[in-house]
Amino acid sequence: MKKLFEHIILLAVAMTICSCGDSYEEKVKRSYRDHLRQEREDSASLKIATTPTMDCLPIFIAVEDSLFQKAGVDVHLRARNSQIDGDTLIEGGHVEGFVTDLIRAERLQKRGTPLKYVASTNVYWQIVSNRLARVKEVKQLSDKMIAITRFSATDYLANLAVDSARPKNDVYRIQINDVKLRLKMLLNNEIDAIVIPEPYATAARLNNNPVLADSRHKDYRLGVIAFRQKALKDKSRQTQVDLFLKVYNQVCDSINRRGVKHYAYVVKKYMNVDDKTIHALPKLNYSHAAPPHAADVERARKYWK
Repeated sequence: MKKLFEHIILLAVAMTICSCGDSYEEKVKRSYRDHLRQEREDSASLKIATTPTMDCLPIFIAVEDSLFQKAGVDVHLRARNSQIDGDTLIEGGHVEGFVTDLIRAERLQKRGTPLKYVASTNVYWQIVSNRLARVKEVKQLSDKMIAITRFSATDYLANLAVDSARPKNDVYRIQINDVKLRLKMLLNNEIDAIVIPEPYATAARLNNNPVLADSRHKDYRLGVIAFRQKALKDKSRQTQVDLFLKVYNQVCDSINRRGVKHYAYVVKKYMNVDDKTIHALPKLNYSHAAPPHAADVERARKYWK
C-alpha cells in the first residue's frame, strides 16, 4: 500500500513537471509570437526621432491624445535627449523622420542621406551664462567654457555670436549633446555658459542666469521636421506622412488657440520640467507645416562648404 501511494505521488509529480514544461514552452512560443507581432507593427508604423524640446510639442500632444491613431496613422516615437542620437537613427534607416535643425540636416545630406524638409519649426536658442561667472556680454566669455552640440545650430549660433563680439581670448566650446545635461551643468555651476532651446532656456532664466544672445534677433528659422527621401518613395509611407502633417497642423491650431499652458501635462511628461517653468514660458506660436525659407536652407548649406 505504501509503495502504491509512493507511485501515485511520483506520477503526480511527473505529470506536474510535464504540465509545467508544456506551460513554459507555450509561454516562450507566445512571447516569441508577441515579439514578432510587435516588430511587424513597429516596422509598419511611421517612426519619428524627437528631442524633449518645445518644437516637438505638437507631435507629443498628437501621440499622447491618440490623435494620429484616430486619423489612421500609427506613429511611434524614438525619444532621445540629444540630436546626435536622432542623426544616428535617420542615417541608419531606423526612423523615417526626425525633428532637427538645418545645420545638422544639411550635414547629413552632405554625408549621403537625402532628406525632404516638410515643416519649419518654431525652435530658437539662447546663449545663457552662469550667474556666478559674472558674464553679461558675449565678449566677456573670453577664456570661458560654453556648452554646445557639434554640427548643430547651437554650434553655428555660438560661432556667430563669438565672432561678432570678438572676445580678447579664446572661448572654449564644450560638446554636451544631452540638452537636459547642459542645463544641469549650468545650474550646478559646472559650465560658464550654454546654448539652449525652450523649455530649458526658461528654466535657466528663472534661476537668474543672464541671456547673452537670442537666435530670434537674427531672424533665423533653423528648426525643421525632415523625412528620408528613400522612405517617401513608398506610397504607403507618403500617405502616412500626409496624415501625419494633417494632424500636426490641427494640433498647431489647437496650441495657438488654447495656449501652451493648456498642455502643461504633456510638457511636464515629455520634457520633465516643473510647473514654475511651464507657467513662465513665453508665448509660442506654432505654424502649419511648410518648407523652411530658402535663405535659411542656403545659410546652412554654406556653413558646410
